[in-house]
Amino acid sequence: MGNSFICRRKKDSKDNYGTRSTRMGGRSQRKMLAEEELLHRQALSMALHQHQLSQRFDGSMSRRIGSTSSRRHTDPLANNEKKVLESLENIKFKRIVLIHGEGFGAWCWYKTIAQLEEVGLLPTAFDLTGSGIDLTDTNTVTTLVEYSKPLIRYLETLPEDEKVILVGHSSGGACLSYALENFPEKISKAIFLCATMVSNGQRPFDVFAEELGSAERFMQESQFLIYGNGKDKPPTGFMFEKQLMKGLYFNQSPTKDVALAMVSMRPTPLGPIMEKLSLTPEKYGTGRRFYIQTLDDRALSPDVQEKLVRENPPEGVFKIKGSDHCPFFSKPQSLHKILVEIIQIP
Repeated sequence: MGNSFICRRKKDSKDNYGTRSTRMGGRSQRKMLAEEELLHRQALSMALHQHQLSQRFDGSMSRRIGSTSSRRHTDPLANNEKKVLESLENIKFKRIVLIHGEGFGAWCWYKTIAQLEEVGLLPTAFDLTGSGIDLTDTNTVTTLVEYSKPLIRYLETLPEDEKVILVGHSSGGACLSYALENFPEKISKAIFLCATMVSNGQRPFDVFAEELGSAERFMQESQFLIYGNGKDKPPTGFMFEKQLMKGLYFNQSPTKDVALAMVSMRPTPLGPIMEKLSLTPEKYGTGRRFYIQTLDDRALSPDVQEKLVRENPPEGVFKIKGSDHCPFFSKPQSLHKILVEIIQIP
């Protein structure tokens, strides 16, 4: 089984079939655009078709499609795409809330949002407090509740008969755990993306302890700490140096996405990730959890991720081979494919 799949988007179709378009002679621009759109839809159809044939929870849940020519695409594939889209259309809960990890913001989900919208789903991404373009001073965010406030407000105002699918990246997993405990009736599924899927009484930071050392040592010795209230006070946040960040988070990500991250990342408030979570079997324990592992991850190693799912087993585990800590950049198609698969699980 392959480790990724290729789903041609409109831009890719235009690039790869540009030479063919020059041989079309007098065909109208409208017809050319229609053909490009057809190629895009057929490639998507094949990706979803191959995905349905793969075994659930085995390997990366993906197959390589490559540059299949349009002559090999047949009507059954188009019909299959139609069935998949109809299946998604008939899903009761289509709202997907994307929660970023430490230092990131809603901006990091731009590829994922576009892909989910293309198949008729309703994605939403938040800037957590003090993140992205939220103007709150990071140094003033001291609790997980404060940090998660945008998500909490969203869930509080959700209609009674409505549920959402939550996707949390990295330390954003703590926000998912909090939501599962406090709003279990509002959450259809929770998807932890190389995330801190903590157990009761555990801190999000504890998940990173193998890479960063103990919390106590980190608080005393780390050169990446930020003292927003003065050196004589406890640290309020942290932010890795850019070169280290590139190696930890973006070792497989495209250069343009890394450049975007370098000008968009913000310090992470320390209080929320040092807070122990209280999770009960009656609330958190009844939630439907899924975990997506990233196998070329240097920030949260595959061994640590494997330990998380072993100690706190979710309903299903998926793996993305060749992905760094940011699959929404390094493996967007594979991530999209797995999200669609999980969404379709009854």
